[in-house]
Amino acid sequence: MKKIDKSVADAYFREKTTYMIIYFIIWAIVSYGVVLFVEPLSQFTFNGFPFHYFMGAQGALAVFIILLFVNAIVGDKIDKKYGINESKNEEIGSKTTQNH
Repeated sequence: MKKIDKSVADAYFREKTTYMIIYFIIWAIVSYGVVLFVEPLSQFTFNGFPFHYFMGAQGALAVFIILLFVNAIVGDKIDKKYGINESKNEEIGSKTTQNH
């Protein structure tokens, strides 16, 4: 079984972690930032509702779902960049379980 070089694995996890931190920052801004800026955001409307109300009721959920899809697409690209694919994962997983 071919093992992944430690420097490649470190770079892979560093890149994945960086993107996860970015996603968490976006999530925090959308979830909590709207609450902090209720007064200025209440001047704008979206679908007939004040913007801060819409973001609290539906917008934050929509942004979270979009972040899930973005994470899946970006994660697949990172996996391909570092040569990690589904067949390799299955191969490594099956050999690991056979050894134990």
